[in-house]
Amino acid sequence: MICFLLYLAALGLLGGTAATNQIFTSSGEMDITSCPITYYGQKYDKVYVAFESNTFSLCFNGSYQTGIKNDCIFMSGGTADRGGLSVFTKEIPEGSGVHRLLPNLSNAGKCINIIPLKDSQQSEIQQVELGNFGSQAILAIRTHSGYTNLHVEADAQVDGVSVFKQTYQSAETNVGVITDVSGCRLAGVVYKTNTTISDPTTCTSVMCDFCGVATVINDCGPMEQCQGDGSCVFKTMCTVTGSAVINIVGRVETVPDRCGYTLVGPSVIPGFKVLGVFQERRRKDVSFLERVILQLDNPNVQISLEQGGRVQLDEKVLQVNGSAQVVHGVELSRDHRGVTAQLSKSQYTVHVLFDGNTALIHMTAPSETAVQGLCGNSNTPLIQEKAAEHSAPGCGMEYAEAANSNINCNRTTDWCNLLKEAPFSACNEHIDPEPYMAACTHTLCKYPAVDGLKCQFLEAYVKACSLHSNVTVDRWMTKTSCPAVPRASCQDRFCSDNEFCGERQVGYPRCLCRAIFASKYKSENAYGEPTECTKKSASVTMANCLLEDKSIDYSFLHLNDEACKAEMDELTHMVTFKFNSSNSCGTVVMANNSQIIYKNTIMRRNLSDSGMINRQSPVLIDFSCYYAQPEIKSLAIRLKHRDVMQEMTSGEWKYNLTMKAYSDAERNNVIQPDTDIQLDQNIWVEIETEGLDEKVVVVVMDSCWATDQPSPSGALRYDLITNGCANPADQTVRVERNGLATSNFFSFNSFQFTGSSANVYLHCKLELCVTQSNACAPICSQGARRRRSAFAKYEDKNPALITMAWSN
Repeated sequence: MICFLLYLAALGLLGGTAATNQIFTSSGEMDITSCPITYYGQKYDKVYVAFESNTFSLCFNGSYQTGIKNDCIFMSGGTADRGGLSVFTKEIPEGSGVHRLLPNLSNAGKCINIIPLKDSQQSEIQQVELGNFGSQAILAIRTHSGYTNLHVEADAQVDGVSVFKQTYQSAETNVGVITDVSGCRLAGVVYKTNTTISDPTTCTSVMCDFCGVATVINDCGPMEQCQGDGSCVFKTMCTVTGSAVINIVGRVETVPDRCGYTLVGPSVIPGFKVLGVFQERRRKDVSFLERVILQLDNPNVQISLEQGGRVQLDEKVLQVNGSAQVVHGVELSRDHRGVTAQLSKSQYTVHVLFDGNTALIHMTAPSETAVQGLCGNSNTPLIQEKAAEHSAPGCGMEYAEAANSNINCNRTTDWCNLLKEAPFSACNEHIDPEPYMAACTHTLCKYPAVDGLKCQFLEAYVKACSLHSNVTVDRWMTKTSCPAVPRASCQDRFCSDNEFCGERQVGYPRCLCRAIFASKYKSENAYGEPTECTKKSASVTMANCLLEDKSIDYSFLHLNDEACKAEMDELTHMVTFKFNSSNSCGTVVMANNSQIIYKNTIMRRNLSDSGMINRQSPVLIDFSCYYAQPEIKSLAIRLKHRDVMQEMTSGEWKYNLTMKAYSDAERNNVIQPDTDIQLDQNIWVEIETEGLDEKVVVVVMDSCWATDQPSPSGALRYDLITNGCANPADQTVRVERNGLATSNFFSFNSFQFTGSSANVYLHCKLELCVTQSNACAPICSQGARRRRSAFAKYEDKNPALITMAWSN
């Protein structure tokens, strides 16, 4: 510090008008509001003066106390122990003697505080002056004849640390000395005027100008970060939360559909991409980030970070825990925050944290890099970033739904704007809160604040700040009533493609139905697919998430037989009940005029032993399959051309009906088109079915007859079987099996109608009979042609009419 000897009178410092006068003894507090002093960058309007051990102290933050940091000026005071204060106002223009001696003073003088010091005999000892030069200040010292010391020591301190210390000989102070006590103060650090100080640990420079104004110059670019050694590295953050992508420059892109998109292209690390796949949840018109895919070209693999903390390498599930493991160069780990993946090559690093709701993508590189994808700083249209290989057919269809009347957007906006208030404001200078507030408002003004969504955007901002700038936001959970320990949602709960993990009740995560998947069932008030009837079995498949919507636990459900419970597909979470011919599960078989019905019921297990109360309503869900009675149909085909076959379809159950003729009793030799049939030749006819449940249903021949026309109602008719029994007038007819199984056969001797050489056509009427009462076979005896009573209920049905013909 350069000091100047001068005559104070010559500088005109003593001229002007006295504004105030104060007297103090030993110590005192002095009001200098009329002439405040900016002391090393800090403005003060009070001074605290005191004498102790031949030292005069002038402090600004209260009276001097040993061990207490303060802004003070200490001077040897000789024998002085009292003094006064006078404030003089007089403009000291630029270019005056003061400015010539202290060229760093860039402002005109405004006023001066003069503090005369005396001893107990009222002798003048010393005079201290503090001059106001706007944002700058001067200190002047003059001693009088009563000052007996050989020198004057002056020590200017800021926050208890000396910033200027000088010893003046009394020969100098008798004339007067003046010095500049201007400077800049930033974050508790004092800088001298007209200086620039660089800090390599922060890559910043502080410039303190002539006027005492400090300016911080950042040596790193807006997306660079200091390495602590004076060098800068490209370091930036992209946040994907809900349907919002907050890119590296703070621009928000909203994904409107359920497709896959490139978040970070291969420009950061060649051959490496980060992709995001979006899906709807409770509403069709709002999408959420569903999973994050790390795609590597060499080798050609993909690592998928999914809901519940699951990690897949291609189609294989990896076991990832707190201990980092390296898979194809990608370091993977998992903790309560979610799954972390990091890939580093050369000086490039991509770090991804995914908690099931939010992906934080942190990137570093040697210098600013043109990041591709939705996280980049380009204006590429959204459609151009769509990843076709991760976009399901129809994913681009956009839906519109009615607004949720329970949402108050004004309150939502106030909530989202908390990011500008304490304690979040600690991050505002590091991460701009505006994009996060916009994403929060856009989502919560449309989508209900459930599944922890209300806190999701706040948590995303806090995590982004911590990861990017290593700044911790304290006690934000207390202010917002968010969970005290933020955790990755739905850890270890894996939902199907048609589900998402959410809360049916607060604090109880479950796999809930996605809106589009559920809509096709809810519109029909159904729980799943229609009953499926296949050969000898029936099944019904329901979505477990639809059951849970109604508080139905599938594990408590069963069929009529309590031992028959549901099976859940671990991949799709579809629940299936079924019965078949091997295990009827208590199926009830009934008949009406046109069908034989197999019926079962899905019901809830008896909960009477579950305690005094239960919160589950009764469940009764009927499902059934049926066989339709064969429709009346005539098929007249010459025996010598082909067999007769008829396929019967009833609902979802199908069965085949065939009639064949044989030339032997063992029914081994089928009569072929070129087989000669003689009159009175013994013929065996077999009627077979395929596809019926032989444990429950049998086939009964009601009647068989011959006509001379293809129509069963031809003019000439000859009965072979009536009421299930052989015509007693024709001794060649033998009914060898009827109503005992799903196939029947009988025999007779061939004939022709008298006076006619035309073909003879054979017709049979058939019926299906339920065997529960074991009363389907007709009772045929000498003189008796009747059926069992249980069979009589089919008398009015329209049995199948199957026809075959032969020529003699």
